[in-house]
Amino acid sequence: MLGCGQKQRHHFEGNQYVVTWALGHLVTLAEPEDYDNKYKSWTLEDLPLLPPKMNLKVMKETSQQFRGVAQLCKRQDIKELIIATDAGREGELVARWIMELVHWKKPFKRLWISSQTDKAIKEGFRALKPGRDYDNLYASAVCRAEADWLIGLNMTRALTVKYNAQLAAGRVQTPTLSLLMKREQEIDSFQPQPYWTVSGDLGTFQGSYRQQEGHDGRLWDKANAEAIANRLNAKSARVEKLKTTGKSEPQPLAYDLTELQRDASKRLGFSAKQTSNVLQRLYEQHKLVTYPRTDSRYLTSDMAPTLKGRLESVAVGPYAALARKALRHPLNITRRIVDDSKVTDHHAIIPTEQYVQLGALSNEERKLYDLIVKRFIALFYPVYRYDETSVVLRAGEDALYARGRVQTDLGWKEVYGSDTMSDDEDEEGETKQAEPQQLLPALRMGQKLPIKSAKAKELRTQPPPKYTESALLSIMEKHSLGTPATRADIIEKLLNTDTIERVRGRMVPTGKGKQLIELVVDELRSPELTAEWERELERIARGKGDRGRFMKGIREQAAKWVGEVKVETKEYKPHNLTHSRCPECSKPLMEVKSKRGKTLVCSDRECGYRRAAEPALSNKRCPQCRKKMEIHNGKAGKYAQCRPCNFVEKLDGERSGGGGRKNRQQQERMVQQYSDNVSLGSSLGDALKAALEQKDNK
Repeated sequence: MLGCGQKQRHHFEGNQYVVTWALGHLVTLAEPEDYDNKYKSWTLEDLPLLPPKMNLKVMKETSQQFRGVAQLCKRQDIKELIIATDAGREGELVARWIMELVHWKKPFKRLWISSQTDKAIKEGFRALKPGRDYDNLYASAVCRAEADWLIGLNMTRALTVKYNAQLAAGRVQTPTLSLLMKREQEIDSFQPQPYWTVSGDLGTFQGSYRQQEGHDGRLWDKANAEAIANRLNAKSARVEKLKTTGKSEPQPLAYDLTELQRDASKRLGFSAKQTSNVLQRLYEQHKLVTYPRTDSRYLTSDMAPTLKGRLESVAVGPYAALARKALRHPLNITRRIVDDSKVTDHHAIIPTEQYVQLGALSNEERKLYDLIVKRFIALFYPVYRYDETSVVLRAGEDALYARGRVQTDLGWKEVYGSDTMSDDEDEEGETKQAEPQQLLPALRMGQKLPIKSAKAKELRTQPPPKYTESALLSIMEKHSLGTPATRADIIEKLLNTDTIERVRGRMVPTGKGKQLIELVVDELRSPELTAEWERELERIARGKGDRGRFMKGIREQAAKWVGEVKVETKEYKPHNLTHSRCPECSKPLMEVKSKRGKTLVCSDRECGYRRAAEPALSNKRCPQCRKKMEIHNGKAGKYAQCRPCNFVEKLDGERSGGGGRKNRQQQERMVQQYSDNVSLGSSLGDALKAALEQKDNK
């Protein structure tokens, strides 16, 4: 496409362009020890760390690629640079930091595109922007990075040293944890109250008692509810009000990242991070969708001519008939689809014009692509229409209410078929209380209907639910915590630091998280403060904010909060202590979760002792019982052992098993070789125990 056919180690080269890359980011902010070696040791006396100028450094993991890029920048024949990183705040930061460290002084331009197709890239190169147009975006990105460093590093070090525990705090993650804790407190303080509802069986449908229109039907007195049921029983009710209204439900808006993460969580069970990763592959590798990290659910007017071509491109496989039906008529492109005023840097996530090979997608990619394509096709279908009939039936002094609907035009719901899923959660994670749908018979004013039976039913008020990941994303968006690009990483960071956990699909603070939120300073818990910072970062990106004033405020906050931690008198008690003791310092061991399973870690952070809580299972099968064997480390190296039958095998192939004098001799040798391991069971375990005692006596 750009004619760069000569592949080199760190770049591709052609007659007109040289293309290189910054995978792994290449440059980051310097660590404290890069300023002074003494900061390798964490002490309260050294805090707060507030370097007068924030330095950059090359990342060790990608240093070779950085050196390759730096060499290219020194070439005399390269006169201009084109930034082609992700078209967003963080993409700008990646490129500009590299430019800063290589001391780029020559002209530069910006490629700003929303999809990775050949067509989009070619069009983007024909309309390159002046690089300086994005200086404010870069300033905002630097402020974000430096603020996270100053707040996160200082507070994490202060809390960790003060309480001798690994306690992480941050500009966004701590307020997010605070929201979860607030919900936990609401649940813990909730006192369920009994209430009653009364319903009447009218033969072909049910009527619900209401004191008046707008009443929710809940009665707080049992005797009153039973009295109403008794009055209604075996009576007849007369149709007092009857109203049929034509209603419609518009097509759902196209996806932004947060809405897609919410939908993928509810429909597919994907975590927010999983959705981001899969979406990035669809964008970057397969080139099938537009820019992922967007906060807009609308398209721009210049895209309108491309929408027909995009529909034609997705008209394959299960989408062929649906897309072709939409293409039979001119597309109805309304402001619900295209609205320039509601698009900032990037438009909504929609399919590209790239030809689709569904068979080339993984199962995860296929499922997520399905959500995006169906949402896109549904934009061009009619609204969903139905007739809603409401009826009020009078029985003496009491009234029964009923509601039913009849579908008149399936509209956009045809795209989803039986897969149509209602949004049964509001943005707070509460389950929406919807009246049950029922078919009403043909009714007329004044008509009398017998009430076959009436019953009072006892129910209890329910506490607010724990947040699902979908609801947590919504509440983070509501409070302006993070950006669409960062919210998934914030949730993962909270999970990885053991401050929250997933319990049956809900996000719940751990014992560590509950204590941490009590130990951090009040202001850092506040979502309002973080939202204020995020708004100021956005102002800086638009050239309306004051970068110097913002960073001055961040530094003052960091210094103030560290001071508050230093004088705090609260205590931290690890929630996950075990009865096991550290073999090096005799302090209790804590059980922590990791990607490799549970790990036992010394409760004294300075000790650093850790070991696996449980032996790792290998794919190696025991030749006797065919069960998976455990992996152990002994004096002579690693070995596999089957716990049920005591079969032992060195990983280099030497085996020991039950039966026969030779095998018993091999077992004895294995006991001697691996005498620093714990009991393996039965006679071999006893022998090991004796060997361990003998070793300790020495």
